[in-house]
Amino acid sequence: MFAVEKIGDDLRLRIFLQPKASKDQIIGLHDDELKISITAPPIDGQANAHLLKFLSKAFKVAKSEIVLEKGELNRHKQILIPQPKIIPPVVANLLLETA
Repeated sequence: MFAVEKIGDDLRLRIFLQPKASKDQIIGLHDDELKISITAPPIDGQANAHLLKFLSKAFKVAKSEIVLEKGELNRHKQILIPQPKIIPPVVANLLLETA
């Protein structure tokens, strides 16, 4: 299992989410997952909504197109990003390592 997987033109991310952080950022590899910190608390889906908004900006994809496949109530998440317009450097480096 890879933290970042390219499926055609899409990306599948396996994420370890750190809510209530000081800032929103893609940190890097954490075990076999991509660690992302966000400022939103894990209450009433706020962290998930904030994560999707953050990823939509980072990958230049509409928020409504990003799919939370697994982990709605968990820190460990699997997300599908269809046809990202850009790929952040941390994610691009992980893709190169797995190629």
